Amino acid sequence: MIWILAFVLVLIVVVGPSQWVKWVLKRYSAERADFPGTGGDMARHLITRLELGGVQVEETEGGDHYDPSSKTVRLTKDKLDGRSLTAVVVAAHEVGHALQDHLGEASFKLRSGLAVFSYIFQKIAPAALIAAPLLAVWNPAISRWAFMAAIGSMLVSTLVSLVTLPVEWNASFGKALPILQSGDYLSDDDMRGARRILFAAAMTYVAGSLISLLSVGAWLRMLRR
Repeated sequence: MIWILAFVLVLIVVVGPSQWVKWVLKRYSAERADFPGTGGDMARHLITRLELGGVQVEETEGGDHYDPSSKTVRLTKDKLDGRSLTAVVVAAHEVGHALQDHLGEASFKLRSGLAVFSYIFQKIAPAALIAAPLLAVWNPAISRWAFMAAIGSMLVSTLVSLVTLPVEWNASFGKALPILQSGDYLSDDDMRGARRILFAAAMTYVAGSLISLLSVGAWLRMLRR
C-alpha cells in the first residue's frame, strides 16, 4: 500500500505542476483587443525603458528563454506575436532575466555557469550508465566508478535546478512584477492574473528540483547495494 501511495505522490509531483502551468497559461492566452501591443512589443519596450543596450528579441521554437551568450530574449511565436496577458507577462519575465544579466547578479552568473557544466555532464551520464554493466564483467571496481560518474552528473543537474529556483523567482517577482506595476501597464484584475502566471511558472522549477532529488536518491540507494 505504501508503495502505491509513493507512486501516486511521485506522479502528482511530476505531472501535476506541468499540467497546472499549461492550464494557467492557456486561461490567460486569449487575444486582447485592448492591449496596445504584443509580447514582443512589450519585450522591446522594456529593453528600451530599462536601457538594456544590445539585447535583442527574436522568435524561437525552443521555449521562451533569455540567452546570455547572445544577449537575446527568445519568445515562441504565440508570445512574440500574441496580444494576450500570457504573452505580455512571459515577455516581462524573460526581460527580467536580461536585467539580471545586465546588473551582473551573482545568482544569475552562477546559474549560467553551472548550466554549461550541466550540459556537458548530461552527455556523460547516459554513456556512463550504459558502460557500467559492461565494465562490471571486466572489472567491478571500474564499473562502480562509472556509476559514480553518472550520479555525479545527476548531482550537477540537481544543483542547477536548485540554483535556478531563486533566479526564476527573482526574475518573476523581483523584476517582472514590479516593472509591470510601476509602469501601470495592466489593470488590477490583470495584475492578479499576472501573479498567477508567474507563480505557476515558478512551480515548474520546484517540481523539476524535486524530480532531480528523487532521481539522485534512487541512484544512490542502488549504488550502496
